[in-house]
Amino acid sequence: MSSHEHNQEKRIGLFGGTFDPPHLGHMLIAQEALSELKLDEIWFIPVSTPPHKERQGLTSGENRFRMVTAATQNENRFKVSDIELKRKGKSFTIDTVKQLKEMHQNHHFYFLIGGDMVDMLDQWYQIDELKKLVTFVAFNRPGAAAIKKKEVEFIPFIDVNISSTIIRKRVFENKPIRYFVSAEVEQVIKEYGLYEFNG
Repeated sequence: MSSHEHNQEKRIGLFGGTFDPPHLGHMLIAQEALSELKLDEIWFIPVSTPPHKERQGLTSGENRFRMVTAATQNENRFKVSDIELKRKGKSFTIDTVKQLKEMHQNHHFYFLIGGDMVDMLDQWYQIDELKKLVTFVAFNRPGAAAIKKKEVEFIPFIDVNISSTIIRKRVFENKPIRYFVSAEVEQVIKEYGLYEFNG
């Protein structure tokens, strides 16, 4: 990376999740954020151990990274960061954001959250510090009564009712998942035998 490129100012959307697996709903969210906020790039950040989401049998970070890389390979404005996977253990958003800020001082970061998380934002670890470092962006679900907060930008939400849970269950039950995930992600799932035996 040239020093010129390193100092370029970019608008970057940060999209964290377990991505187990990444599906077309995730890709639509990323696409909408990119276009509505006129971002330069979206960085997908697979989390290591989400602080508020415990689930048995989370697929290995390595395989989730593989799937997200496969999901994003045809869109050059979508990048994947292994910053949280490298850190191991519970990841707090503040740690990740501080690290990214140190590495990319000129970028403006937009942090994508679901509309349902807006009301819980104040309980996030070191939230005041975090609000100084990123602009939060929430998806305004139709009919959701998320309190409009001045420090959160809202963008229209495209409601795609696909969940990673449904996809894992379908793979386990040997049902087709084409049109839920990209062909590239389906390939990774097949190749590494994901979801077949963890019910």
